[in-house]
Amino acid sequence: MDSESSPFYSSNPNTSAKSVHVESDVPAVQPSVPEQENTTSDRSEIVMCQEPDNAGDTASKGKERATDDEPWTPTGPCHLSSLPPELIDYIFSFLPPVDLATVSATCRDLYQIAITDHLWQPLVQANVPGTVLTSPSPCPSFRHLYAAHDLRWFLPKHKLWFCDRDLTGKLILARYDPRTGNIEGYQLLAISNRTVSHHWQMDDDVIIHSFEPRLKLHIDRPIVRFEPTGYERIGKQEHGGVSVTRIPVVNGVAMDPQEQSSTSDHLTARSSGSVETNRFRAEIPLAHEEGPRLTPGDIMHSNFMLARALSPQSVAQRKTSAFPYGNLWPPPVIPADHRVAGANVGHTPFSDADFPSSRAEVSERAFRIRTWLEMRSRRYGDAGGAATSRAEVNNVVELLHVLEQLESVTHLARGGSPSTRQRIGEEVSTFCTLDPALYTPTERYPYRGIWVGDYSGHGCEFLLVHQPERPDDDDYEHIERREEESDGDYAQRKRDSMVYRGRLEAIKLTGDPNVPRGEYTFIVDDMGPEGFVRTIHEEPFNGARVVKSKGHVAGTGFVNDKYIESQLILTSYDRLAQYWLGFGHISFFERVNMDDFLTV
Repeated sequence: MDSESSPFYSSNPNTSAKSVHVESDVPAVQPSVPEQENTTSDRSEIVMCQEPDNAGDTASKGKERATDDEPWTPTGPCHLSSLPPELIDYIFSFLPPVDLATVSATCRDLYQIAITDHLWQPLVQANVPGTVLTSPSPCPSFRHLYAAHDLRWFLPKHKLWFCDRDLTGKLILARYDPRTGNIEGYQLLAISNRTVSHHWQMDDDVIIHSFEPRLKLHIDRPIVRFEPTGYERIGKQEHGGVSVTRIPVVNGVAMDPQEQSSTSDHLTARSSGSVETNRFRAEIPLAHEEGPRLTPGDIMHSNFMLARALSPQSVAQRKTSAFPYGNLWPPPVIPADHRVAGANVGHTPFSDADFPSSRAEVSERAFRIRTWLEMRSRRYGDAGGAATSRAEVNNVVELLHVLEQLESVTHLARGGSPSTRQRIGEEVSTFCTLDPALYTPTERYPYRGIWVGDYSGHGCEFLLVHQPERPDDDDYEHIERREEESDGDYAQRKRDSMVYRGRLEAIKLTGDPNVPRGEYTFIVDDMGPEGFVRTIHEEPFNGARVVKSKGHVAGTGFVNDKYIESQLILTSYDRLAQYWLGFGHISFFERVNMDDFLTV
C-alpha cells in the first residue's frame, strides 16, 4: 500500500492513528494495484494480526509497509478513522476477508473495528451452506476461525467434488463440522440391495429391475479433513507490534510449527524431487484417519495440493485430443468456466504452470490429493539391517518389505537419507466442483440435478443430468390457444411446451470399467415433439412421457464406444427410467439431494 496512493493518509504527520508493520502475501487494499509476489511471504502464512501494544513505538520504526519489506512512513493522518465508527463498520462489511485483514493492520483505530466478530461471522457463514453458525468454537472468535482455514474455505462452500481417479472416480461431499471446527470431505456411497426384477406387462421380453438405493457418507474414512490449527498460537510472535503466525514450508510440505520437529523426518519432496518453498505450491498433510494396514508399520498418507486453472489456449488444445483429453479435468462434456490439469499417465510430474504461485492464481474450483503407502518392516528392520533369506519370504506382504529394503539400500548408496521411507502405490487425484446452476432444478429445467443410477453388475453410479439453455426458450410464451380449449388444458399444454423441449444430457460423475467418469451415459436430443414417442398408459409407468434417447456403451477400458438406440421414460421430476432396447431391460435413476448430507 503506497503512501502516496493510500486513501487512509493525508499530509499531516501528527496523528493518533498510528501505522504498524505486517508481513503478508495478500494484495493491498486498493483493488487497482496488482498483487506483487513476495518470496518471503510465500514461505509463510499470516494467520491474524494482533493489536499493537504501543502504536506510537511501532510507527517510529522504519518498516511500516503492509505488503513487502520496503520501508515507508505515513505522510499524514488517517482521515478514515475520523468517520463515525458506525459508518466505518458499514464500509468494512463490504470488504472480502483478505482486504479486511489488511485494513486491520493499518492502525489501532481501524484494527478495533475490523476485528469485531459481526464482520467475520458472515464471511465464515458464506462458506458453510446448510448450517447456521452460532459459535466459532473451538476458536475464540470467527476471525480466528476464518484464519485457521484460510485457503481451504472453498471446500465446504462448493460442497460437491468429483475426481478423475482411475475410470471409476469418486464423488465426495465437503462440509464444516461446527462441533469440532473441522473441514471434512467424505465419499458419497450408494447401495442397492434389491435384486427383484419382473417382466413388463406391455412386453414380456423386457425385464424391469427394481431400484431402491440407500445413500450414505463413508464417514469412517474421510477423503479430506482439516483441523483448525494455528489460532491458539496467535500472539506468541511479535513483529513490530503486530503478532503473526508463520507456517513454514519444508521440502514442499506446509508444516505445523508445533509438529515440525517430530515429523520432519517423514517429509519428502514432490515426486519430481524439487524442494518447494512457495506455500501456495506446497503440499499440506491431511489429518489422518487410520484404516486397515498390511502390518502395524504400514500407513496411508495423503497430501492436499492447491490447483491453478489452465489457460484458455491450453484448454482448447487439450479438448481436441481423444480420451482422456490431455488429462483435462473436468472433461469437455461437463460444462465448466475453467479447467485444470488432471493426473498424468505414468506419474509424470506436473508442470510449474499447474500450481499457483500467489493467492490470485489459486483455483477455488479444483484441488489435488496425493496418496501413497509407506511401509517399514518390523521383521527385517530398517535399511542396512541383516540380510533376509529367501526362505522367509512366504507371502506378498513380506516380499514387499524385502523389495522395500533393497530399494532403501540403493537409496542409501546414492546418498539418500536413512529416515526417508519409500512411497508405494503413489497416485494423484484431481477434484473439481460443479456450478450449482447445473444441478439446481428450476421450473423451466426441472430435470437438472445430481442423480444416482442402477448399472446392474457395476452397481450404483452418480450422474449429472444437465438441461442446456436454448436460445428459443421463451417461445412457449407465444403459444396460441386452440378453439374450445379449456383453461386447464391450455395451461397444461403451455407448461408441457416449456418443460418438454430441447436437449437432456446424463453425464457420469462416477463411472465403471466400460464407460468412465466424465462421459455421457445417455442423451436425449429433443424432449419435444421431434423426440416424442408416446405416453404410456400401462403400469408401472402409467401417464409417463417417453422420448427417444441414445445410450452410451463400450468395451472394457472404454474401447470401441458407441451409442445405441434407447428410450427415456420420464416418470417424474425425481425418477427416470432408461429402456435399453438392444438389451431388453429397463433401469432406474433417482434424484439425489446433496443438502441432505450437509447436516452433521
